[in-house]
Amino acid sequence: MYEHTYPNKRFKITFQFLEKYVSKSEKILDLGVENPFSDLMIANGYKVENTKGEDLDLDTSTISQSDADVVTAFEIFEHLISPFTVLRSIKANKLVASVPLRLWFSSAYRSKTDLWDRHYHEFEDWQFDWLLEKSGWKILERKKWAHPTKKMGIRPILRWFTPRYYLVYAERV
Repeated sequence: MYEHTYPNKRFKITFQFLEKYVSKSEKILDLGVENPFSDLMIANGYKVENTKGEDLDLDTSTISQSDADVVTAFEIFEHLISPFTVLRSIKANKLVASVPLRLWFSSAYRSKTDLWDRHYHEFEDWQFDWLLEKSGWKILERKKWAHPTKKMGIRPILRWFTPRYYLVYAERV
C-alpha cells in the first residue's frame, strides 16, 4: 500500500491537499486515463473512476453523465483547447484540480513524439482562477509550489524558487 509514501514532491503535496477536502466515502471522477496518481488514490481507499481516453474537447459525455461527488483533474486542463466546456459539463459539486503554471523563462511544453502530450495552455494563477469562476466554480483554497530539477543552468536555478504548480479546491456555485 502507498499510504504516506509518494514517488515525488508533486504527488505528496497533491495527495495531502486531496485528503483535506475529499472523504473516502465520496466517489471521484478523475479526468484522464488511469495513471499512477489515480492508482495512489485507489490504493489509499478512494473510489475512483477515470475517463477513458476520449478527446474531452469533443466528447464530455462521460463527465456530464457521471454521478461522482468530486471531480479531480491533475495536469489535464493545459492539454485542452477548451477547458471551459469541460468545467461547465461537470455535475459534481466539488473540484480538486492542478495545472502547471506558465514560466516566464521557459516556453510551453511540447512533446515532439506524443501528439497528446502537449500544453495548449500554461496558466498564470489569475487566468486559471478566472476560468474556474467564469465556468461556475468558487475557489475555496489555493496552493502553489516550486518544482526544482537536479540539472545545472540558469533555468534550473530559477525552478528552485519559481512556483511551477497551482492546485485548487473549488465548489460549484
